[in-house]
Parts: sequence; C-alpha cells; structure tokens
Amino acid sequence: MMWGYGDNNWLWMAPLMVLFYGVLIAIVVLGVRAFSRPRRDDDQALDTLRKRFASGAIDQDEFEKTRRSLDG
Repeated sequence: MMWGYGDNNWLWMAPLMVLFYGVLIAIVVLGVRAFSRPRRDDDQALDTLRKRFASGAIDQDEFEKTRRSLDG
C-alpha cells in the first residue's frame, strides 16, 4: 500500500529541491559579499585625504602616514 503517494513525487520534489538550494546559495553569496565590502566611511575618509593631497594641503609623507593608519 502506498498511503496516498503516487509515483510522480519527483515531478514536484525536484524543482522544489533546486529552488531550496538556489535560495540557500544566494543567501550565502549575498552574506559573504556584504561582509567582505569595505566600509563606506573608510572610502569617504580616503577620498577626503586624496583631495587634500591633490590640492596641496598636505605633503606626501603626511598622506602616506594617514593612509596607512586608515588601512588599519
């Protein structure tokens, strides 16, 4: 006795399994990308530093020293 289950279970189970693993992989990929991006605050600080160096407000030594401290 098959208890109400037919032979065509794979017709709906296979696409659902592909959908489940596709969503799982998408969550992992998006999570890794979100945590591996540089912080936006650091980019703004470095942009400001580059603008100050380009305008001549700071010299190359001060630029390099500050850039290293921003990189951590």
